[in-house]
Amino acid sequence: MNAGEFEYHLKNQLLPFWDKMEDKENGGFYGYADEHGIPDDKSVKSCILNSRILWFYSASYRLLNDRELLRKAGHAFDFLRDRFFDSTYHGVFWSVNADGTPADTTKHTYNLAFAVYALSEYYLASGDKGSLQLAYDLYHTIEGRCLDKAGYLEAFGRDYTPASNEKLSENGVMAHLTMNTILHVMEAYTVLYDADGSEKVKDSLFEILNIIEAKIYNARKESCEVFFDMDYHSLISLESYGHNIEASWLIDRACEVLGDREYRDRMLPVIDGLANGAYNNGLDENTHALNNECENGITDTGKIWWVQAEAVTGFYNAYQLHPEKSYYKEQSALVWQYIQDHIIDKNTGEWIELTEADNSIRRGQALVHPWKCPYHNGRMCIEMIRRLGIQ
Repeated sequence: MNAGEFEYHLKNQLLPFWDKMEDKENGGFYGYADEHGIPDDKSVKSCILNSRILWFYSASYRLLNDRELLRKAGHAFDFLRDRFFDSTYHGVFWSVNADGTPADTTKHTYNLAFAVYALSEYYLASGDKGSLQLAYDLYHTIEGRCLDKAGYLEAFGRDYTPASNEKLSENGVMAHLTMNTILHVMEAYTVLYDADGSEKVKDSLFEILNIIEAKIYNARKESCEVFFDMDYHSLISLESYGHNIEASWLIDRACEVLGDREYRDRMLPVIDGLANGAYNNGLDENTHALNNECENGITDTGKIWWVQAEAVTGFYNAYQLHPEKSYYKEQSALVWQYIQDHIIDKNTGEWIELTEADNSIRRGQALVHPWKCPYHNGRMCIEMIRRLGIQ
């Protein structure tokens, strides 16, 4: 496992695939492509997909310094700014139609967070102060409209009247609060703080980390609880292995960006526990890949694309924190090999969403849809190039 392998995959497979998704007629990027990578130019475009594409091209430009990548990022930025922002009630829509007219005007904290994340990264790439201002507009919307005494409420109508949270609820429960949303608010604020150093954002980051430590992380299970009621009572016995290993390195990154060594030491039991729990409980001994989740003691052994991406980065981060634990480095390499053998689509270079436990693949899986984007796999490449390149 070396930086060149990840650079090759990024430059010669992922980027060329997503370049073909650019919608030059209506703006932004196509919202759907089938298993052959053929886009549907009439498909709805989700804000999550567009934000993550904006982040991907911005971060890729910062790594590779290719001006065409910055142009692609600018194309995504223009569409996000012009089509997703709600000039009446503020925030961003959940989705727009292919031509950019509003489709689903739901407001969701998860959605707002990814827009902050992408706009902050685009500012770091381009220096565009308008992008930074939009990121702050959304930050103030999240803090002013979505935050209450318990934590970050999630689902709202267009005018921020409370709504049910189907979009982030799964496994038969309806959650008011989710680990997934607060994790990505933390991630977004990490990049925003890195971009501008705001003391208010810094304070918000500390508050989020405190919530994760006190209410979301379960030290006994070395896992995060996933779905909650309004008082952070867990609604289901569920371990999401991908979210756990992702949270491990994202929490570490937040602490690193904050630059508070004492606080990072305080959070280290959470960071280490999540990596250890994923390693001890989540791995498939036959394939060496990471299982999806365990609900009420029953393990879902499907291999989800993004879970494997987070395993590569997360286990390698654990090794960097503890070089004496070489098994983390070995596990990162084993998952990367599994990805190359079974997850990367040989015809398009994009990743197949679900591979079964026996390594078979159900046909008809879309390569692009509102939640299927170059965020997890692109970020894995960028992280691993940086981490392996400095050895």
